[in-house]
Amino acid sequence: MTRERWSSARLLRERGLTAKKSFGQNFLQDVAIAERIAALATPAPGGTVIELGAGLGALTAPLADRAARVVAVERDRDLVPLLRELFADVPSVHVLEADAAQVDFDELLRDCPAPRVVAGNLPYQLTGRLIEKTTHAAPLIDRAVFMVQREVADRLVAGAGTEHYGALSVFAQAAFRVERALRVSAGAFHPRPQVESAVVVLAPLSPPQAEETEAFRELVRRGFQSRRKKLSNAWRGAFGWSDAELAAQAEAAGVSLDARGETLSVQDFARVAARASG
Repeated sequence: MTRERWSSARLLRERGLTAKKSFGQNFLQDVAIAERIAALATPAPGGTVIELGAGLGALTAPLADRAARVVAVERDRDLVPLLRELFADVPSVHVLEADAAQVDFDELLRDCPAPRVVAGNLPYQLTGRLIEKTTHAAPLIDRAVFMVQREVADRLVAGAGTEHYGALSVFAQAAFRVERALRVSAGAFHPRPQVESAVVVLAPLSPPQAEETEAFRELVRRGFQSRRKKLSNAWRGAFGWSDAELAAQAEAAGVSLDARGETLSVQDFARVAARASG
């Protein structure tokens, strides 16, 4: 199959289709970028890739050149027949009509060849949910490679005390080593978005920096709910602790209640969460 067939504008025009704003569709059309993402997802030939949001198949094609199996997940019922036609002669590609936020990674990856990878060009309105889903699936996979808006990439890689550091940073970095691999201009997509994008690589940590318990989630949520609040106020009443109990638990965990949530490392949140869970 020649790469010319992945001219996004032409494929849409030939089928009488348009990008759906309600789905946040901006289709990758830069072949070189697609091939670089595929190489990040599958550094060595083989393995299994779950592609979230296959769209018009621009990334599916180079993934299929490298992986032993590609599960191309797409929820747009107008695009699924096109994908099935384009990859009809590629036995390693399975096109699955489904909402990426609802698929069961464990089921899709069961008995599939390793390494096991999740990849995709994530629509902005689903980015948070899909990264959260991938975080929960970290023990099942060997790598995740995502195209996201640049501001999301900034948040994913941000360190404690920096401008972009937030709850997303903490949850992602608790489970993964996160690296920004590529910056991608708006011209790589059709239709052209108003923002730039970036590709991030998430490598599962073993063991993780923190276990995402209910206590951990609660502390992180409260810690970033109001960035100007000291932890003495942000965490007040958490887990039924009195002010004195909160002070004692924070001191035992080596965390100052005069600090603000955005200054705490993943390990800081984890130590306090362990006090709550224990």
